[in-house]
Amino acid sequence: MMVTRIVPALLLLVLAAGCANNATDSGAAAPVASPAPSASDVVDLPLPTAKTSGPVGEPTSGRPVAGGQTITGTVTAGVEPNCLLLSDDKGSHLLIFDDPAMRADAAVGSKVKIVGNAQPNMMSTCQQGVPFIVVSVEKG
Repeated sequence: MMVTRIVPALLLLVLAAGCANNATDSGAAAPVASPAPSASDVVDLPLPTAKTSGPVGEPTSGRPVAGGQTITGTVTAGVEPNCLLLSDDKGSHLLIFDDPAMRADAAVGSKVKIVGNAQPNMMSTCQQGVPFIVVSVEKG
């Protein structure tokens, strides 16, 4: 009876040793875990501007052409850092500023009237709202 218990235990030990030895013999390196990025690894990049070119290729400002939109409401914080939103009856707008002074005028919780242009095809890391290029802000 003792032999029937020892043989399976030895067989298991030999199989385990063979598997462990096989991983190093194949020449494949053991996977190394990458460290998770820390808050200091995140870099804020400048936001894209809504500049267009004029009829002769001359750059124009990001100011809206005829038909610019005006939205009014209370600025809220997005789920991602540094993302500001403004909602109206048409939905949520992700506020994108070319001028830091205008961004300061649109602090979270402030009531504002904003003029600019929606850019629904613009990519954003904020993951909320339709990007809206802001050209003017009025507190109110």
